[in-house]
Amino acid sequence: MARVYNNWERLVRATLQREQLRTAGQGHARTPSGIAGAIPPSLTRTTNIDRILQAADEIQAEDPNVARILCEQAYSLSQNLDPNSDGRGVLQFKTGLMSVIKQKLAKKDGAQIDRNRDIEHLWEFYQRYRRRNRVDDLQREEQRLRESRTFSANFGGMYSDMRRIFSTLRALIEVMEVLAKDADPSGVGRLIQEELRRIKKSDMGELTPYNIVPLEAPVITNAIGVFPEVRGAISAIKYAEHFPRLPADFEISGQRDADIFDLLEYVFGFQNDNVRNQRENVVLQLANAQSRLGIPIEANPKIDEKAINDVFLKVLDNYIKWCKYLRIRRVWNSLEAITRDRKLFFVSLYYLIWGEAANVRFLPECICYIFHNMAKEMDAILDHGEINRTESGSVSFLEQIICPIYETMAAEAARNDNGKAAHSEWRNYDDFNEYFWSPTCFDLGWPLKRDSSFLLKPKKRKRTGKSTFVEHRTFLHLYRSFHRLWIFLVIMFQLLAIIAFRHGDIDLDTFKIVLSIGPTYTIMTFTENCLDVLLMFGAYSTARGMAISRLVIRFFWSGLSSAVVIYLYLKLLEERNDRNSNSLYFRIYILVLGVYAALRLSLALLLKLRACHALSEMSDQSFFQFFKWIYQERYYVGRGLYEKLSDYCRYVLFWVVILACKFVFAYFLQIRPLVSPTNIIVRLPTLKYSWHDLISKNNNNALAIASLWAPVVAIYVMDIHIWYTLLSAIVGGIMGARARLGEIRSIEMLHKRFESFPEAFVKNLVSSETKRMPFNRQSPQASQDMNKTYAALFSPFWNEIIKSLREEDYISNREMDLLCMPSNTGSLRLVQWPLFLLSSKILLAIDLAVDCRDTQADLWNRICRDEYMAYAVQECYYSTEKVLLSLVDGEGRLWVERIFREINNSILEGSLFMTLKLVKLQLVVSRFTALAGLLIRNETPELAKGAAKAFFELYVVTHDLLSENLREELDTWNIVARARNEGRLFSRIEWPKDPEIQEQVKRLHLLLTVKDTAANIPKNLEARRRLQFFANSLFMDMPPAKPVSEMIPFSVFTPYYSETVLYSSSELREENEDGISILFYLQKIFPDEWENFLERIGRGGSTGDVELQNSSTDSLELRFWVSYRGQTLARTVRGMMYYRRALMLQSFLERRTLGGIGRLLPPSIDHLCTYKTHMSMLTDYVVVTVSIPTTQGFEFSPEARAQADLKFTYVVSCQIYGQQKQQKKPEAADIALLLKRNEALRVAFIHVEEGVAAEGKDSKEFYSKLVKADIHGKDQEVYSIKLPGDPKLGEGKPENQNHAIIFTRGDAIQTIDMNQDNYLEEAVKMRNLLEEFRANHGLRPPTILGVREHVFTGSVSSLAWFMSNQETSFVTLGQRVLAYPLKVRMHYGHPDVFDRVFHITRGGISKASRVINISEDIYAGFNSTLRQGNITHHEYIQVGKGRDVGLNQIALFEGKVAGGNGEQVLSRDIYRLGQLFDFFRMLSFFFTTVGYYVCTMMTVLTVYIFLYGRIYLAFSGLDRGISLEAKMSGNTALEAALNAQFLVQIGIFTAVPMIMGFILEMGLLQAVFSFVTMQLQLCSVFFTFSLGTRTHYFGRTILHGGAKYRATGRGFVVRHIKFAENYRLYSRSHFVKALEVALLLIVYIAYGYTEGGTLAFVLITVSSWFLVISWLFAPYIFNPSGFEWQKTVEDFDDWTSWLLYKGGVGVKGDNSWESWWDEEQVHIHTLRGRILETILSLRFFIFQYGIVYKLHLTGSNTSLALFGFSWIVLVAIVMIFRVYTFSPKRSSKFQFLFVRFIQGVTSLGLIAAISLLVVFTDLTIADLFASFLAFIPTGWGILSVAVTWKKLVRSLGLWDSVREFARMYDAGMGVLIFTPIAILSWFPFVSTFQSRLLFNQAFSRGLEISLILAGNKANVEV
Repeated sequence: MARVYNNWERLVRATLQREQLRTAGQGHARTPSGIAGAIPPSLTRTTNIDRILQAADEIQAEDPNVARILCEQAYSLSQNLDPNSDGRGVLQFKTGLMSVIKQKLAKKDGAQIDRNRDIEHLWEFYQRYRRRNRVDDLQREEQRLRESRTFSANFGGMYSDMRRIFSTLRALIEVMEVLAKDADPSGVGRLIQEELRRIKKSDMGELTPYNIVPLEAPVITNAIGVFPEVRGAISAIKYAEHFPRLPADFEISGQRDADIFDLLEYVFGFQNDNVRNQRENVVLQLANAQSRLGIPIEANPKIDEKAINDVFLKVLDNYIKWCKYLRIRRVWNSLEAITRDRKLFFVSLYYLIWGEAANVRFLPECICYIFHNMAKEMDAILDHGEINRTESGSVSFLEQIICPIYETMAAEAARNDNGKAAHSEWRNYDDFNEYFWSPTCFDLGWPLKRDSSFLLKPKKRKRTGKSTFVEHRTFLHLYRSFHRLWIFLVIMFQLLAIIAFRHGDIDLDTFKIVLSIGPTYTIMTFTENCLDVLLMFGAYSTARGMAISRLVIRFFWSGLSSAVVIYLYLKLLEERNDRNSNSLYFRIYILVLGVYAALRLSLALLLKLRACHALSEMSDQSFFQFFKWIYQERYYVGRGLYEKLSDYCRYVLFWVVILACKFVFAYFLQIRPLVSPTNIIVRLPTLKYSWHDLISKNNNNALAIASLWAPVVAIYVMDIHIWYTLLSAIVGGIMGARARLGEIRSIEMLHKRFESFPEAFVKNLVSSETKRMPFNRQSPQASQDMNKTYAALFSPFWNEIIKSLREEDYISNREMDLLCMPSNTGSLRLVQWPLFLLSSKILLAIDLAVDCRDTQADLWNRICRDEYMAYAVQECYYSTEKVLLSLVDGEGRLWVERIFREINNSILEGSLFMTLKLVKLQLVVSRFTALAGLLIRNETPELAKGAAKAFFELYVVTHDLLSENLREELDTWNIVARARNEGRLFSRIEWPKDPEIQEQVKRLHLLLTVKDTAANIPKNLEARRRLQFFANSLFMDMPPAKPVSEMIPFSVFTPYYSETVLYSSSELREENEDGISILFYLQKIFPDEWENFLERIGRGGSTGDVELQNSSTDSLELRFWVSYRGQTLARTVRGMMYYRRALMLQSFLERRTLGGIGRLLPPSIDHLCTYKTHMSMLTDYVVVTVSIPTTQGFEFSPEARAQADLKFTYVVSCQIYGQQKQQKKPEAADIALLLKRNEALRVAFIHVEEGVAAEGKDSKEFYSKLVKADIHGKDQEVYSIKLPGDPKLGEGKPENQNHAIIFTRGDAIQTIDMNQDNYLEEAVKMRNLLEEFRANHGLRPPTILGVREHVFTGSVSSLAWFMSNQETSFVTLGQRVLAYPLKVRMHYGHPDVFDRVFHITRGGISKASRVINISEDIYAGFNSTLRQGNITHHEYIQVGKGRDVGLNQIALFEGKVAGGNGEQVLSRDIYRLGQLFDFFRMLSFFFTTVGYYVCTMMTVLTVYIFLYGRIYLAFSGLDRGISLEAKMSGNTALEAALNAQFLVQIGIFTAVPMIMGFILEMGLLQAVFSFVTMQLQLCSVFFTFSLGTRTHYFGRTILHGGAKYRATGRGFVVRHIKFAENYRLYSRSHFVKALEVALLLIVYIAYGYTEGGTLAFVLITVSSWFLVISWLFAPYIFNPSGFEWQKTVEDFDDWTSWLLYKGGVGVKGDNSWESWWDEEQVHIHTLRGRILETILSLRFFIFQYGIVYKLHLTGSNTSLALFGFSWIVLVAIVMIFRVYTFSPKRSSKFQFLFVRFIQGVTSLGLIAAISLLVVFTDLTIADLFASFLAFIPTGWGILSVAVTWKKLVRSLGLWDSVREFARMYDAGMGVLIFTPIAILSWFPFVSTFQSRLLFNQAFSRGLEISLILAGNKANVEV
């Protein structure tokens, strides 16, 4: 056994060691060493085992014996916690720890250890450790600094060491406390107990976990606790004497005083960590509210009453409105009647409820209900002064209040069958919440009644009942939600048609016919009321009685009014035909319509216009309120959806223009041209039909007329979106131009306008605090002084931006030197500009001077034509003087002063040309350049001699520059002559020591040597784009910047699941099938950035990957470099942390004082903050004293860091981080690495604690945790809040956001996806953006601030470019118009900024109900708008965004969005907004949300409608008959309709906003070039293909459901997609539909009659053919290497293998056609869906019905029996097919031969029968092909019906046959598509052309895509 045990120990140790090596190899630099790195998470939850083992590792070298004691104690703790080793990894850990202990048990000499003295050894070591690390001195210094409320930057350097020491001390103390129980109480035991008592009185706050503010224990290294507003907030929540007394045994956590949160925790049983979390939240909210009003300056700061009121009203605003809506009394009587303490109690209570509510947070009014009842209890406690504690301890609130609600919601969520069940079958979050919109919610009682209807759990097959809305899956929701739009369109069409058929005559008779719109309106209104009644089914048992009463009243009212209006109109028609009538009914009819219209108009005005709405709200007339209620249902949300009159007029005007254009177009080009053909067809005599007609023969050719009008009507319905697109592009372009977008659109423009940047920057982005620089002017030239000041304020920010570009490797070191701007705080009064503006200017100026033959003034005028040349000359001149004067003293200094004095005098007198011989200037400059080249290096004796010699040579050549008179004067100057003769002149040079002089020498040298043109700096296109946008934004309107202390605090919030965090080293080098690795790809795509990266890490350009891998530091940097170019979490975190960096910089420059004491910095930093300059005596100089802080050390300033933390929080919600850690996945290590590198980063995740319940069943407990990195780089748990159960009841992303949102802080929250990026120059503008919350944006303050996005993936390929341009046009121009003037911008994703408090008190920042809220983001916009929010859009700031770059990724993304829009159609939010918006705002809302997809679907349906109409005319023979009888020429309307459809189809109207954006931001020529390039790259094919994607998923979602999140993958897509993969993805969405259209076109050309012949046919069907080609071949056109022969052969083999592979259990659709085929039918699972699919499948049978009567065989026979006979032929063909495919599973040789014999006989018989029919009957070869055309769609129709009724077909035993037929169809479709690809693959140039097509952008940038496509390997034959 001993041997086995030892082997087991070695195995465990080796496993642990391998695990550590593996984790370290992933770059997880923070993994603790030794056994401490392998502790199972289950053991660290309630113990400090990790800290004890970490301390053991720390002191192992110093005292192994003490390390052994600590290890033994850790083992005891783990054994007590999990004695049976049930937890994951516990047994392995214990065994490993035991082996470590055994190694420590023996000394080196082999002697045994005396365990009895362990406690003494531990005590002695503890004392030594304290003395050696001077712990007492550290604590005294900490106490002194804390009391003085000052911080030293030097102390920050001790921060890490001090925390490490305290951490070890904590571990030693904990172990001593345990061992002291068994120690001698009179000896060492007594000493330990005394030490423990002393320790408890002191503090070690540095190790107490905290998030932002150290409330539990003071921390010296964090200055945030010293801020007066923070101390005031802490003081505000302190426990007052008049509060009820807490029990004596109540334990106060940490080293703080009791506060109101302790009382709430004790009374209501909130969780301790929830209390800690919300305590910090409230403290920060109060502190920030106070800082906006002013920083308290008194010694004991207090929070102003106004600040508390602001917080109170903001937090409880929804509760106040809820009470008002339900007409119940609030807990308080009035705001003035409650004290500030009560207000803080209410706010704290609300936050504590919200913080522990878990999924109930999605029910904001439920939280109001809970708060209402608990607040009353708390109010009573405060009034009576007695505390009644709740039962169940610290989680009683969770168990008694939240858990019952959660369990009911979970039971309902379980009924949705993972999203497959109908929405009407279960209650979602909205249903639960809307229960509290009625006073009946108080039936729930308090405490909650478990038997109430609200908490009633669903039973099997029995609905619990919806609330006020039922999401039935039907297209009828489109009519119900937007009935006003459809009624308007129908009435206008009717009106225009009447006028057209009356030939434009407007008379009384026409007017009477026009009045037929009355019955139309009432009937359509009655239809809408019928739908209300019908679609409410499922909620009648639980809906409010008033809501049902309203439905009934409206139903009967609309039915009655419809009957009356119809009756009156029929009587009016009788009067019209009776010439002797007195028009009585006409007058009555007009009166009725007038009264009805006036009533509707009055109610509309009262509810939609602000002034009228206010009057209607004040009116208490029951009669009036009744009609108002009937007109518009009163919901809790959606009240007051009106805008200011000016805003209303703007969007009304917008739509008036659109509607005018639409109806003019419709009348003249759609309706009027069809009038004459229609009249002719109606009047034609009975035509001969070529088939057996069942409908139209005796009905005036009704179907013929319908076929003619249907395409026109379809376009009439959708072309309003075309006009909207055109006008929105124009309006958006004008607005963008007014906003000054695109003013700086090139690097040349940036150069020209750089001079104006500092002033614009200071005006917009510098706060008033920074502008208050002490600065005295003693000259009237104030403007130049201000320019200098502006430049001094601008340069720190500009240089940090340039530095960030260098850190991101967009620029090189040299470019950084050229782009950086001098501090402008030196003695030169003129502004010093970056060198890239001045480069080569001096050399050009010298050439001008040498060549000049005119006057001094002329020379200066030529120089001043280039303003930067003038700057360069002046700076060079003054800097040269200053540098030369600093280098020499004595006679040399006198000589320099004399030279410059003479030159200055000659300049003033205009006699420079007489004083100097400018021909010699170049020689002088060359000598000075040589001198400067020496001075920029470090001083050595040799260099000093060289510099002296160079100076003397400069002296010599300068004499040649001077005129003869001046030269003689200087030569005879005795002082200088004597020094020269004695060799003292310039013999010693004073080497530059002053940093200012050093900087000037370096800058002078660059000025004189740099010859590069500024046009090439920076070279990188991304760096140029960013600098151009930043510079442009400086001139745009934005709110002025507030000081950081007064700005609105905000959080950034990123949900993460399991996407890539950081690419691993193996992933970088992993090659795809073409031999391409990610690293190789990026090196070719970004060659300049790769060179900059190597330069930054100090490597040469030829450095190989292996060399980088050998260095751990370089390898990690390489991983980050690659990850920063992908769509990774690392990139997002880096970008968002720029906010903190920007705030630290801004705060540092504002030099905030702390509590009036002032900023105390050590001399090493403080002396850098002030420059006092005294200018020389030149006439251009003045004496200026400027105090400008530099940015050196800003990242280490304690105040700046604390101020940034007070205003900014970043939380990443890594939902499964806990599981990833347990499973030791690389993502967990990478997230931990990000935590270590970013101290302000916080990670929230769901922790699952597995256990065994009392009944013996497995149980799980869920916790929401927040962690940060501790001093050792390990995860330090900050908060752990228990949840009522699994938080994922709905959609994953919003549930992920919801659990972590409690850890965010501030008044605003920016939602960021994990594929986004940010930039420092944009982060600088964040505080300006946040001020928009306080700006005037209409009737209501903003609740969501829309932010512009830049899609950074557009340069990868042409597809990525198309997607990028499309997305950019929407997030800029599109959203610009939506926000203003249309006022319907919603939340379309990230990076919008939310009013945090507004949204968390109203349900959160997204909705989470399963499937219905699949597009969770946009529901935040819906919710915000319905709850009287305001959503704006701002374009002076941008955030980076990654998009999908491959066609399959794009298709999956668009499918997800289209499916989400399909679900939105069914939602209550769309219904309410469609009902409650005024008419014109409703139009804007419809056509920019679900209406866009409706119009997209109508674009495709128009093709179907047109073609099916045409083949009806062709099959019936009416097209020829009508043309011959009437010579019909009514194609004008049809052509107009089809042309409009075609333009939409190919994306022309999608491109219009894109082109306008190009023109605005790039210029006209560049816009034209970009558009032409896109067309040449087949963007029309892409847009047409996307049209099919959106149509398929949108339509199928409404019909059958099935919307789901589709993971698109965010990697680099350059791999070849196999044919089978494309076929699986696009078969049903595109290929089947394209082949159907192709079949329609073939039938049309075969049997249709076109008067213009082939040309007319081509012109009228070109859009349809283009659609067919795009849908069939786009996946292969845009597939890398799609036409490479070797790939084509491999694809065919793969496809045939997939097609023939049998399915089975566990076989995925990617591997087997049969499995894939089964998966494709999953969406048809309801009876309604089956019926609809069957109806839609009937269209395929029209082919057989029509073609049968067109065969030569049938002649002119139109008997219905022919169609029946064709079915007999079809059955025979099927039987023959079964004979050929029959293959018995088990057969003898005889049976096999018999089957083959039968098959042979059948073949011979079939050939003979066909031959006989052709010879002896009228059957022709053409008839055979026609029959093939007839039976193919019929077979597909049969298959579709069979699949729809799968169970029935399977019960009949026909399923196997159906499956084989389906396989045959898929094989045929695949061959049809594959054949052209194979043919084109024969020609090598096709593959080359395709590569150029796909990667043209890359080629234009000089990239080597050909290398990428060919791979990194030599081609080898396989």
